[in-house]
Amino acid sequence: MDTIVYLDHAATSWPKPPEVMEAMRLAMEEAAANPGRGSHRMAVKASRVLYETRKSLAQLFGVNNPNDIALTTNTTEALNLALKGYLRQGDHVIATMIEHNSVRRPLEYLRRTRGVEVDYIPVDEEGRLDMHRMKEAFRRNTRMVVCSHSSNLLGSILPVAEIGELAKRHGAVLLVDAAQSAGMLDIRVQEMNISLLAFPGHKGLLGPQGTGGLYIAPDVELEPLLHGGTGSQSESIDQPSVRPDRYEAGTPNTIGYAGLQAGIKKVLELTPSAIYHHEWELTQYVMEAMLHLRGVRVLGPRLGEARTGIVAMTSDRLGASELAFRLDREYGIAVRSGYHCTPLGHMAAGTEQTGAVRASVGYSTTKEDVDRLIMAMSEIHG
Repeated sequence: MDTIVYLDHAATSWPKPPEVMEAMRLAMEEAAANPGRGSHRMAVKASRVLYETRKSLAQLFGVNNPNDIALTTNTTEALNLALKGYLRQGDHVIATMIEHNSVRRPLEYLRRTRGVEVDYIPVDEEGRLDMHRMKEAFRRNTRMVVCSHSSNLLGSILPVAEIGELAKRHGAVLLVDAAQSAGMLDIRVQEMNISLLAFPGHKGLLGPQGTGGLYIAPDVELEPLLHGGTGSQSESIDQPSVRPDRYEAGTPNTIGYAGLQAGIKKVLELTPSAIYHHEWELTQYVMEAMLHLRGVRVLGPRLGEARTGIVAMTSDRLGASELAFRLDREYGIAVRSGYHCTPLGHMAAGTEQTGAVRASVGYSTTKEDVDRLIMAMSEIHG
């Protein structure tokens, strides 16, 4: 592969730590049997991989019982499990304008098929949530609040603890989409009153694609999204009642979860706060440089304010797709262009007609990497 400056960590982190690849190799050699489906040594090792992954996730998110974490293939599956498994006919949901389609599309499906009512609370062009509007949106039938912890377009960070307290006061559960925050922001589910936490394995947790999960508070019951074999309560025609088996039908991605556990260990070693600080400093450095380029607009929070490792921008000289294409082909820089699966976020930013180019950094991104981006953008807009 030609040398690449990888600035697409908000989609998938890369490169993975060597420990992740080694853990996956070892699991393929020693634990590649079906977990929970046999008593032989390889099956037992496979079960141990899954349990140790849950333990590491519980440590990261402040979860008391690792079995309250259902392992999924990605955040999208976790969100679908939470939304479709909890909401019933006539329920009301409060969401926000920065939601990813992984939240919005299931909600709109439930609106059509179950009569679920949905309100999307506005954010301003910098991604700040209108908390006054949110407080006014609660109804007698409000059963859930769902929000992205951080916008995948703007990088803005929502006040999840404040939202959680508000939801608790009104007897609603809080579902948090942690696609852009898990591993980068400190998350403590009990302290923040989070009842449901959906997260990916392949982004800030540094694991492989095809991994993720959903924390389900002990007092929350969901209808399973999938029904099938689990290796437990096999004599019953119904899905098992015990966690996590109730929510994990079928053969899991044991090899992937071995890699995820190694990724989480790396995050715990570095600490999310240190990773956030590293990424924040890089975003500030890029933003400051972009603000001096004529015709470039940087989206999201202003310089000096909190944000995750995302810098999305527009150019009055090139469309988003052409700009991303040139950065890739002429400079070897990988970024993301388009609408980033968040049309409401683009409406808030005023970019629904143009889309945007998103550069996103990770724990392994260096100053030299972002210097390459700054140089390229300077040449293109010189």
